[in-house]
Amino acid sequence: MEINIAVKALAALAQESRLAVYRLLVEAGPEGIPAGKIGEALGIAPSSLSFHLKELAHAGLVTSRQESRFVIYSANFAQMNALLSFMTENCCGGAPCGPDCSTACPHVEGDHS
Repeated sequence: MEINIAVKALAALAQESRLAVYRLLVEAGPEGIPAGKIGEALGIAPSSLSFHLKELAHAGLVTSRQESRFVIYSANFAQMNALLSFMTENCCGGAPCGPDCSTACPHVEGDHS
């Protein structure tokens, strides 16, 4: 992932409502949620929700599809995984440290036994 793409994604998530929307979409899984249900679940007005979804889509973090008269939004898991990989690619000096870095990484404080 290029740094400018990572910055755009992190900036999109650095807002309370957008982070809540993204977390809800992650919870929903690949099938996604209609925009109206997102607004209802999070108490976000339609005009504000539209703005937040546009920002998340612009950052590549969400996708949308039309189903009948509804727009269904889904988390773009590939983009988030790429962002997480970018953020951790140099963890443990670039050496693979496994799924739970905290137990193997000398940079994380705590009991590693």
